[in-house]
Amino acid sequence: MTFSQLRTFLEVSRQGSVRAAAAVLMITEPSVSAALAALRDELQVPLVERDGRGIRLTAAGTELARYAAQILGLADQAVRRVQEAAGQAAPVKLVAVTTAGEYVLPPILKLFRQAHPEVQLRMEVGNRSSVVERITAREADLGFGGRPPEGRGMIGVPFLDNELVVVAPRDHPLADQPSISPAALTRETWLMREPGSGTRETTEEYWASHGMQVSSSMTLGSNGAVKQAAAAGLGVTLVSRHAVAAELASGTLTQLPVTGTPLRRSWYVLYLEDDPLSASSREFLELLNSPLSRTAVDEWFAVPVGRP
Repeated sequence: MTFSQLRTFLEVSRQGSVRAAAAVLMITEPSVSAALAALRDELQVPLVERDGRGIRLTAAGTELARYAAQILGLADQAVRRVQEAAGQAAPVKLVAVTTAGEYVLPPILKLFRQAHPEVQLRMEVGNRSSVVERITAREADLGFGGRPPEGRGMIGVPFLDNELVVVAPRDHPLADQPSISPAALTRETWLMREPGSGTRETTEEYWASHGMQVSSSMTLGSNGAVKQAAAAGLGVTLVSRHAVAAELASGTLTQLPVTGTPLRRSWYVLYLEDDPLSASSREFLELLNSPLSRTAVDEWFAVPVGRP
């Protein structure tokens, strides 16, 4: 069992097919198949099985994937900690939910690079589930998203306000109303992010808290797709104000004054409680919680969006 084999297997488990894993790893499909076969032969149990045109993990494969993520994450972390102990600037690995990665973090990353040009920053963007997974497996030093999950040994420190608003196309018939009851939107089509998204989870919590029985919803896989669908008149959506600041300013979308909104949340930086942070990660945390980062975000959006 080698690191290369485990890395290949883990990518297959995440992508759901040999072809997709090969594309991500930039190796041939036969190389991926050979790694799967070698692990199967060594462990003497089936790890994957056919699922339509793709594959899915067996119970044994699911267990191996969990350990593979931990093994590879610890190995990578060990390399970076050794580099730092030797006086070298180790890279900082970040993982962020899509909205934070696309709209909130860029000006903060720029500030950090200006202050620490010797430190490499590596950031992966995904949904809430992938952020939690990467932090738990030590595949990232710091994560960015909503409130931390319970029971995962994870610390969450709020660093910026995150307002969620209901938006619709600019010509929506309720756009001129001074106040809108949540019940008035139950017949609307709600545009949703994919399962595992923090925004989707928050939307469903909002429905439940107001007793809403929504009759129609449409799932889209990115913020951009959700915004374009809303602008085209396909429905309404609950979304971070950071994600739609430009569209609200230009008039492409309009905010609906729905009772109970804006929802006031916070952006959190996440890390493992029992895992000492590297010096570079601590420096990033210091910057993140400084007035400089909040000013940078405000200037990025041209208007103040909120502070904790």
